[in-house]
Amino acid sequence: MSNKTQSDRMFETLRREILACRLLPGSKLRINDIAETSEVSLGAVREALSRLGAEGLVIAESQKGYRVAPLSVEDLRDLTEARVEIEQIALARSIAHGDLDWETNLVAAWHRVSRISERVEDDLRLLSDQWAIAHAAFHEALVNACGSAKLLQIRSQLYQRTERYRRYSGVVDRDRDVSAEHRRLFDATVARDSTAATDAITNHLRLTAEIITSSLKIEELRDEWKRRRAD
Repeated sequence: MSNKTQSDRMFETLRREILACRLLPGSKLRINDIAETSEVSLGAVREALSRLGAEGLVIAESQKGYRVAPLSVEDLRDLTEARVEIEQIALARSIAHGDLDWETNLVAAWHRVSRISERVEDDLRLLSDQWAIAHAAFHEALVNACGSAKLLQIRSQLYQRTERYRRYSGVVDRDRDVSAEHRRLFDATVARDSTAATDAITNHLRLTAEIITSSLKIEELRDEWKRRRAD
């Protein structure tokens, strides 16, 4: 296997583990250990970590190597407002330019996410992996007709980074009806009501951030980050 192929594989593997919070925020990433466990070269691991650093998912510390990027309330709020701006633009453009194929794919994505349970039955604190995949596909389908690959790339990166907060927090807000929020967003989009649709996505994203930042787990992140850095 070429070093490039190894690097790509390590990038995708580590990225997936970080976004799913199986590699916890602040955790030290030991290059030698990763290379040995994954049976790849040290260079491939370093290249993968460098690419992850460019995405803001890992940080390089002088003389200390790499760590998984920490989470913070300030970062989540900043990410959310960036997402609001990007999603509004992409959604408005998608509504203006979307054709029948786009609408058909959106209906299918909505149907799937609305039929899957959001939480794991045995532990309601955990998101269902199936729902998370369907949820990502629904939000992607909303904006797929925006006509800009660069805009979609930026939107995807912001989505993945905010999804890490959702995964880590494990928040269950029993008074929130996420399905109803998705329904309002879907109905407005299919009706080609750009104003209602962009209002719906804005409220949806900001409410998610508000719920996460109010959770005790997120409020404790700063202390946890300091503790991990001291390890």
